[in-house]
Amino acid sequence: MRYEDPWYDALASGWGESDGTGMPARTVPPARGEGTAAAVRARDVYVEVQRSAAFQEVRSRYRRFVVPGVVAFLVWYVGYVVAATAAPGLMARPVAGAVNVAMVAGLAQFLTTFLLTWAYARHARLRRDRAALELRWDTQELARGARGGCS
Repeated sequence: MRYEDPWYDALASGWGESDGTGMPARTVPPARGEGTAAAVRARDVYVEVQRSAAFQEVRSRYRRFVVPGVVAFLVWYVGYVVAATAAPGLMARPVAGAVNVAMVAGLAQFLTTFLLTWAYARHARLRRDRAALELRWDTQELARGARGGCS
């Protein structure tokens, strides 16, 4: 079943897909439970990979970094907001000239955001990317085999 989506921006697709009428052609995915046998086999491949030890290791490495990072950042952010509202005298204390504790802490929020982003990218590059790419390659090979050969 095909339909033409009048809200679909052909320039945003990046590929200029069209069915010859100038409007991009879109296909409606099969309803839940109406997959072909190849799609069901491919789905089984992804479920199998999700249950694999390699996938679980990648996910646990992700969680071991992200959960403490999010908790630490939220505590730091909420602490800043609470200090700004509950301790205005502390936040108004001058540090250097017209710069006070609130300004330094506010700028430190930005610095913390950039440092956390850098640390996340570094952690991903060193601890997860290679394993995730290998897992992706293995998944594609298994899915290709489930579809019945090369396509």
